[in-house]
Amino acid sequence: MLNACRKGILLIALALFSVGADAAKPAFKLCWSIYAGWMPWDYAQQSGIIKKWADKYNIDIQFVQVNDYIESVNQYTAGGFDGCTMTNMDALTLPAAGGVDSTALIIGDYSNGNDGIVSKTVPSVAALKGQNINLVELSVSHYLLARALETAGLSERDVKVVNTADADLVAAFGTPDVKSIVTWNPLLAQAQKQTGAKTLFTSAQIPGEILDLLVVNTATLKQHPELGKALTGAWFETLKTMQGDSEAAKAARKQMGEAAGTDLAGFDAQLAATHLFATPQAALDFTVNPQLKTTMQKVAEFSFAHGLLGDAAPSADVVGIATPAGNWGDAGNLKLRFSDEFVRLAAENKL
Repeated sequence: MLNACRKGILLIALALFSVGADAAKPAFKLCWSIYAGWMPWDYAQQSGIIKKWADKYNIDIQFVQVNDYIESVNQYTAGGFDGCTMTNMDALTLPAAGGVDSTALIIGDYSNGNDGIVSKTVPSVAALKGQNINLVELSVSHYLLARALETAGLSERDVKVVNTADADLVAAFGTPDVKSIVTWNPLLAQAQKQTGAKTLFTSAQIPGEILDLLVVNTATLKQHPELGKALTGAWFETLKTMQGDSEAAKAARKQMGEAAGTDLAGFDAQLAATHLFATPQAALDFTVNPQLKTTMQKVAEFSFAHGLLGDAAPSADVVGIATPAGNWGDAGNLKLRFSDEFVRLAAENKL
């Protein structure tokens, strides 16, 4: 009887220890929104790849979809998430400019046609002069428009920007009042199918400037480097899974496409306009290239000129940007960091 009691007490103690251990496991929440270059994160979670890598490092990771892209970045900036998918310009002008020290953990791709200007009434960028153009203000669509106008000898003063939530853009473009929009896939593909739609300019004409990132809070990443390792490992395993013409790869892309509101053919078309860094080495090569620093300087100067760094910003270099090739901006206010630490581990098979 005594031995039975002792065994019972031991089992209870072990159970309580197990519960305590589970409760102590670090847990992280990241957010994402629908875009071709970010759909692998959803697949990684649904397929168990995220859990596999999280378990390896004894942590919990959850990805949460936020339907409105800018809202997802705002929620991250407000501290609601530990990380978020976003573009390089939005990482600078929203969390970094807002004082949230953030690290671009993974540069997943650059837009190579996934962002574009579409119109039902004019044949060229030059013909946009005097027109209303609907887009998500302060986003990379805004940047793309400005770069496109530059090529035609125009500026934003020559058009009127109408701020429109990304969730409303395609429906608005289907009305008589909205004649021209700037957006990204899969919304771009939907808009291009509308009667009379003509694509005037795409990100393929400015390759390497619109980057799609996974951004993580720097303090969180420093405290929990295992989070960076797990996310990086999961990302590149997912990319490897989805590449090629095997049935498994097609099934993975089909699932991603359906989650994005399209089919395999439609998703493959979006991927064709996305320059994915399919291997750790490709991502590492891009991250350490000095061109990244040059690109971010260009983005910072554009952002300052358009008031995107805040009304009180005294100059384009108010926010410090760290890259492996060197820093740009205020060294005393480094708030956006491009890290090669974890992608280098992946390239060296050390995760």
